[in-house]
Amino acid sequence: MERNLTESVYSSVTIQPDSLYQVYAIVAGILDENLVEEDDLVKKDERLIHILNNAPKLNARNAKLALDLAKENYNGSAAILDGIKDEIVAATLKYKNDSINYFRQKNLWEQQIGSKVQYDTKQLNYQLSSNSLRLLKSKYNRTKNELETNVKQAKNNYETALIASKDFVVKSKINGKVYALYKEPGEIVNTMEPLASIGSASKFVIDMLVDEVDIVRISKQQDVIITLDAYNGNTFKGNVSKIYPKKDERNQTFKVEALFENPPKVLYPGLSGEANIIIAKKEKVLTIPKSYLIDDNKVKTDDGLVQVETGLQNLEYIEVVSGITKDTYLYNPE
Repeated sequence: MERNLTESVYSSVTIQPDSLYQVYAIVAGILDENLVEEDDLVKKDERLIHILNNAPKLNARNAKLALDLAKENYNGSAAILDGIKDEIVAATLKYKNDSINYFRQKNLWEQQIGSKVQYDTKQLNYQLSSNSLRLLKSKYNRTKNELETNVKQAKNNYETALIASKDFVVKSKINGKVYALYKEPGEIVNTMEPLASIGSASKFVIDMLVDEVDIVRISKQQDVIITLDAYNGNTFKGNVSKIYPKKDERNQTFKVEALFENPPKVLYPGLSGEANIIIAKKEKVLTIPKSYLIDDNKVKTDDGLVQVETGLQNLEYIEVVSGITKDTYLYNPE
């Protein structure tokens, strides 16, 4: 029999708001107040949740004390560098004195005046003074760099602590709707558990799970026919908008998204249903019931088993491209 034939891929359906995301806190503490309620419309950067936590404030105070100490060590009257400077001044005087004594003794020794022991002693004192002065200057430069680094690190820690002490209010990242609040005032909040669920208030996405054997036949903009359990008997049209390339190893499926052409007036997150993604359509093609097919490519006729070439198919019928005509009488192999 000739008929119009549509081939499609079946999928389960879950409705979700577009841009849906889980709201997390970046500090731990106690939930002081939910500033919004479920089903409220919110704007981007609107305050959602207030959290109490004294730890960041204490950390900020400690960081300020560390910064003040680092600055005092670097710039203050009791600075470490001042002590090293005093040592350098004393070492410089000793070096000059030992230098004078050494060169005086050297001149005498060259004139064969004095003893070798006196000459060697003056030379050793001169060399020791020179090395001591060089080491103190090196210590000064090294200590200065370390103290400068300590000041910079303490300043960064203090600024970070100040930022953390201000992060007590969780804000919305988008214009949307509050779909869920997971914590009540007085409950403990951490950075690992979501506090709320926010998503688009008007745009909804059709989430579909497509078997891996069918995913290669799916492409963007293909038509989708949707039925929802909440709208029994009604069908809605959509189009494939996104194909996620990573397979879910647990159920061997790929996630595919579609958008409604004309969505229902009322939609809620989590509504379920079914969908058929249209792969191909043909008009007035020769079809037979799929149950008449033997070994995937043969049919039983008055002349016995005849091999046929097949094409499109749906749940009930399959296209016959060649091998028989519309006038061929077929037998049900059952």
